[in-house]
Amino acid sequence: MSKSSQLFLPILIGSASAVLGFYLGRQIIKDIDNHDDLTEDDFDEDAEAIPDGDLSAITAGFMEPCKMVLIVRTDLKMSPGKISAQCGHATLACYKALVKKNPSLVRHWERTGQAKIALKANSEDQLLELEAIAKSLNLCARSIEDAGLTEVEAGTRTVLAIGPAPVEKVNEVTGKLRLL
Repeated sequence: MSKSSQLFLPILIGSASAVLGFYLGRQIIKDIDNHDDLTEDDFDEDAEAIPDGDLSAITAGFMEPCKMVLIVRTDLKMSPGKISAQCGHATLACYKALVKKNPSLVRHWERTGQAKIALKANSEDQLLELEAIAKSLNLCARSIEDAGLTEVEAGTRTVLAIGPAPVEKVNEVTGKLRLL
């Protein structure tokens, strides 16, 4: 087998992968850009106790890593399934808020892997404090109050999501918390 034929297959596979990646990336961006026609009515949110900062103020550098953190109250002793459901609600709440207020940050987070990290909190007071700090830094932060149908009482604050935003900015708020 000649040297040129040994190089042909890797070059062919690499080229095909690049073309496919480019095409899929463009499709994803088109799908995200379709969110631009949404109105405020599409995102009815409950009145928030802690007002948002300027959610459009956060930007990320070209390849700057971004993440979302999900801070779970461990004092509630929720089952893994309950924690998963509450984290899903919190993720969606932040996503819905940012897709309207800062779609370029959402696109950047999606292009860079949609990192999500689960962390521990000890109490509702700790969640509220972290939420206030995050919002004062113009980060998107949403806490979830449970409907009370299964494991915890109605109105119990279970999870706080912060982000997505640049890792360093999120770490200013949550850098001392432990992994779940």
